[in-house]
Amino acid sequence: MPFKQISVKEEIESQRELDAEFKKVWDESRAEYRLIGEMISIRKQEKITQKDLASLTGNKQQVISRIERVESIPTIRVFSNLLDALGYELRIVKKSC
Repeated sequence: MPFKQISVKEEIESQRELDAEFKKVWDESRAEYRLIGEMISIRKQEKITQKDLASLTGNKQQVISRIERVESIPTIRVFSNLLDALGYELRIVKKSC
């Protein structure tokens, strides 16, 4: 029996339409993924390894790896410390309408 091809994007959209709880959780998680993705981009742009970042922040490399794979969501304090070590800071900015 051949495999059925599916579009993950379409499946997620379908679930979002059918399940209000799924939609809420999915939409809330997008900000976390975006912020972690930006941190990874900055780390790579600055040519800092996970091991270097761990050393700068007093964490283990495995902790950085789990955060980057979104297996562990850091606290605001930990995330701010990671950004600080990269030369950045976390700010709250009013959305533009």
